[in-house]
Amino acid sequence: MGIKEFFKPKQDRFVDLLVKQAEITLEGMNALESYMKKRSDKYASAVIQAEKDADETRRILIDDLNRTFVTPIDREDIFSLSRAIDDVMDYAYTTVEEMRILDVEPNDYLRRLVSLLQDAAEEIHLAMLRLDSHPGVAAEHATRAKALENRVERVYREAVADLFSGPEDIHHVMEMLKLRELYRHLSNCADRGDEAANVIHDIVVKMT
Repeated sequence: MGIKEFFKPKQDRFVDLLVKQAEITLEGMNALESYMKKRSDKYASAVIQAEKDADETRRILIDDLNRTFVTPIDREDIFSLSRAIDDVMDYAYTTVEEMRILDVEPNDYLRRLVSLLQDAAEEIHLAMLRLDSHPGVAAEHATRAKALENRVERVYREAVADLFSGPEDIHHVMEMLKLRELYRHLSNCADRGDEAANVIHDIVVKMT
């Protein structure tokens, strides 16, 4: 790499990679939603592959970030946004893995949580698509993603409360422990989506 290339901003490159990360994450969440409707290896494999693709995209982004001296978007924001989006996909992956290991069938709460998370992933993806050309629109999508995170937390609390209202036999306790772990994964997933939305807002403020 020549000295001019080292100092040249790579805004399009970074935005493109963030868009790609968000797109892969949306694909992964779509597959997770399908898995919650029909528990099959096909959809589980799609989630697992999306997680691998998302990780590879993040590796490329970080490598580019390390090779670029001047970034039109703060490098801390690029790094934080990429990490938050990656965490969303990671939690989708661990949810599927634990459902397979623990042999848990999807229930209504899991389906509701994942449906909201899929909607939030779509808003983050749309925010990334609009970030460069229409930052104000990107901020609106980020705000919608944050609102969906609040809805996830309400469903999460409802789901956990329901766990403790069942019978007190050992079978129910075992199921309760499994489901609580899965609910927590999805709640954490929503938290990371909320963090991604916060970073998008920060970027928009600095751009305008």
